[in-house]
Amino acid sequence: MIANLVKEVESSFQKQFKSEPLIVFSPGRINLIGEHTDYNEGFVFPAAIDKGIALAIQKSEDSNSKVFAVDKSELYEFSLDDIKPLKNGDWRNYILGVVAELQVLGKEVGNFNGVFSGNIPGGAGMSSSAALENSFVFGLNELFNLGLTKEEMIYVSQKAEHNFAGVKCGIMDQYASMFGIEDSALLLDCRTVTAKPYQIDFKDYELMLINTNVKHDLAETAYNDRRAVCENVSEMLGIVALRDATTSDLDKIKEDISEEDYQKALYVIEENNRVKKFAAAIEKDDLGTLGSLLFQSHDGLSIQYKVSCTELDFLVTQAQGSSDVIGARMMGGGFGGCTINLVRKSGMEKFKKQVSENFKDEFGRDCSIYEVKLSQGTHLVN
Repeated sequence: MIANLVKEVESSFQKQFKSEPLIVFSPGRINLIGEHTDYNEGFVFPAAIDKGIALAIQKSEDSNSKVFAVDKSELYEFSLDDIKPLKNGDWRNYILGVVAELQVLGKEVGNFNGVFSGNIPGGAGMSSSAALENSFVFGLNELFNLGLTKEEMIYVSQKAEHNFAGVKCGIMDQYASMFGIEDSALLLDCRTVTAKPYQIDFKDYELMLINTNVKHDLAETAYNDRRAVCENVSEMLGIVALRDATTSDLDKIKEDISEEDYQKALYVIEENNRVKKFAAAIEKDDLGTLGSLLFQSHDGLSIQYKVSCTELDFLVTQAQGSSDVIGARMMGGGFGGCTINLVRKSGMEKFKKQVSENFKDEFGRDCSIYEVKLSQGTHLVN
């Protein structure tokens, strides 16, 4: 899977730029549990996966830099002077953002050529943007000997997303994509930005991702709105972030905030606790608790945080109705994308067939189903 991507970008690069590139692979990520807790300085449980972005990159003697997006057949040429976000810049803004943030750090980036391609399904909530940012910051760091650590690189990627894509994301996506470990998930503390790897073995069960193939327009605005609610409540409580709050703290200001905002803050506090319980359940091989926590997480995201949608709720209800599924929830920022499901290996095909048919009957279009392996983080391929 990765080998084909690498081959594709390498030959496309050689054809267009007549030189030998460095090749970087940067994975997408899933998040087992801990949604919308990262920007509240809480805990999350992500893992890098075997889908991602392959980048071929090399220095250029030209007066401009050029990047070719294979999947869109689009070539973008730009000057390294006075870089600014483009209106409707799409993938270009992630790359421009990385270069601009490196310049802010005083790093000297010369002109370069790049070709990239990916196999992360668009809008699936597997962080193709973080994979793209990480591939470029990693590649440029190698090419121009910038001397950045992996930790410094993920902050460059995060700031690119904040300042050039306009999404005030937490650090989870970039961290998981950069630091992923094969067959493991990372219990990440988003305050200290330190993680404990957990080897993942779900015994007779495995992960299945089901993509609704919808992306409702609310996503970006709603994300920033919810972040503002969390920051406002934290300020009222006199704390740095909701990670520091308990439900009894929150109850003290219940009369001063709307019921909607109360529920959103309560969700974050409860989800943070669920992540810690999830880690404890992995240590005990307690699959029943793992599954139950996934369903609870979805209820919180749907009912309290209100970031689900009809299609996601439908898929989770299908999972709850199947004896082969012990847990499921929506994954990612919300309003579309995927559910993550813990499905009995022997019942995979049956559930896949059943959920596909039922989804098609309900919505008149197909959902997409993926199985993923937990993989290594951003790395040089050659």
